[in-house]
Amino acid sequence: MKVYMTVIGASHLSLHYAEIEIFSDVTLQVNERARIGIVGPNGSGKTSLIRVLLGEQDYDKGEIFFPEHVRIGYVPQTAMDSGKGTIKDQIMSGFSELIKLEMELTKSALQIEQTEGSERKRSEQRYSTLLDKYESMGGYDYQNRMERVVLGVGLSEEVLNTPLEDASGGERTRAALASALLGEPDLLILDEPTNYLDFKGLEWLEDFLSHFSSAFIVVSHDRYFLDRVVKEIWEIDDCKLKSYPGNFSKYRLLKEEEIIRQEKEYQKQRDHIRREEYFIARYHAGQRSKEARGRARKLSRIERLEAPTYDEKVHISSASASRTGQTVIKTMDLSVGYVHEGQIVNLFNVPDYEIQKETTTAIIGSNGIGKTTLLKTILGEIPPIKGSVSLGHNVKTGYFRQGSDEIPEDLTVMEALLQIKNLSIGEARSFLARFLFKGEEIFEQVKSLSGGERGRLALARLLITEPNVLILDEPTTHLDIPSREALETMLQDFDGSVIFVSHDRHLISLLANNLWFVDDGQIHEFEGTYDDWLESNRKNTFSNQKIDQKIEIPVKKSSKKKAPQNKKSKSVKPPSIDISESIEALENEIKQIEQKLDEASNSGDLDLIIDLGEKHASLTSKMEKALSSWLN
Repeated sequence: MKVYMTVIGASHLSLHYAEIEIFSDVTLQVNERARIGIVGPNGSGKTSLIRVLLGEQDYDKGEIFFPEHVRIGYVPQTAMDSGKGTIKDQIMSGFSELIKLEMELTKSALQIEQTEGSERKRSEQRYSTLLDKYESMGGYDYQNRMERVVLGVGLSEEVLNTPLEDASGGERTRAALASALLGEPDLLILDEPTNYLDFKGLEWLEDFLSHFSSAFIVVSHDRYFLDRVVKEIWEIDDCKLKSYPGNFSKYRLLKEEEIIRQEKEYQKQRDHIRREEYFIARYHAGQRSKEARGRARKLSRIERLEAPTYDEKVHISSASASRTGQTVIKTMDLSVGYVHEGQIVNLFNVPDYEIQKETTTAIIGSNGIGKTTLLKTILGEIPPIKGSVSLGHNVKTGYFRQGSDEIPEDLTVMEALLQIKNLSIGEARSFLARFLFKGEEIFEQVKSLSGGERGRLALARLLITEPNVLILDEPTTHLDIPSREALETMLQDFDGSVIFVSHDRHLISLLANNLWFVDDGQIHEFEGTYDDWLESNRKNTFSNQKIDQKIEIPVKKSSKKKAPQNKKSKSVKPPSIDISESIEALENEIKQIEQKLDEASNSGDLDLIIDLGEKHASLTSKMEKALSSWLN
């Protein structure tokens, strides 16, 4: 069995901010080729732990150790959020010392030409010293290294020349990753890298990390992503760090089993203590007093177990939505775009669609393609380039804006809610408590809130208006996993209509029964769930049609009623793709795994189920990438 070298480790780390304990007694070890995901509620100390390991944050107790010359690359949560120049300029700033050396070499060479005698010898010696340093730092190769890395992370020449202030979040994330990789790290640390990536970017990052030769640690709330890239989970909660083997799904199983086991052990010990205390109280005097004192001594030496702690959850209950007409949104000959400096920019055309009541529609497409512009066009905030979009009878929309940037910064949490609806202080407190704003937290200013807290406040402001059609733009960005699960539960229970833009594949898979794909200047509709779409494509992949190398998006016309989770879509235009023997073999392997999973489920072999589940997820991921190639 191969023994891996330790890249970084820590023993009994503790950190406080004033009187607030962030984490304590944290011991960890990262070996080469480790694939670690860090999870935990917002504010639990995930980023603080990363900063401590990087040496950017002081800590109170403990020890950090790593071999000499270990290189660490870091991509922070807000990658390249400041700076001037182009993306290429920012990446090149990592070579600032080499560029400075080049300038000094040029200056030194000029001095050699312009001097004589002893002064010329000194100039030659200086030039030789500078040249040795330049060579030892990889000066002859850094341009080639940069070209290889930017190509590897998918940055085109056009993107490299984009001013930093105009770059998208996904482009900044890739650029920050390129900068980190240029240092050839032994350990790569990524803090929330998926927040600004679209489907194409997510698939690229998953593929990149699966082939990355060094160790990496990734902080993320994206369950779909964690299932595909990590082999170990670190959970930070209640100021402690616990390690679990496997991906996110396996961690959830192990965590649930652990809580059940702890609850049983705690109840067993509590029952024992109660029996002993009853015996001691009854027989502390009399014939059995000696036995009672003996039991009392034993009881005093027992290490008392703590009751299992359960995560405090966000309780988002959706009010009953008022009735609407059968059709809630209707488009006619619609073209979506905007006017820039007097020029009309047409983004894409929308066929004549009708969104029916009690349906959930997911809008999917690459970053910058115009999904938010579409939502604003539906809401009437941006006029259509051509055609019309109309709301149905008695429709009352509620709009969640991406980034929650519409909340005034100088208001308190309480004031931000009361700005939307006039409530008594007691009613407002009670409502905000369901979104985990309690006690003095309701008097904190909006500008001091984290991204996740702003998201929860934006949801509170949205739901207090009791809309019957929710229009959500990237609602899970910055939300931690408990908040995401609470949002999902609320949306599942919501009896109105939902239209949302998201790259959260877990959210789309769980909620949507109608899909709008924005691609190549057009919207293509698929009636059915995300899993229906994947299954439909998988089946049609193996048809004997060889018309085109590109997968066509299956197209359907109308939306059906909400919640048929197992509903299979009706006739779908089959996609055309070149048949591949390797893909056919992949499908056969998936079928074999599914058969084995059925057998393992019948026998109740949990370990085998987890192992087969990981293999099935890996194979399915490969299949999805082939089926989703149209997005590339």
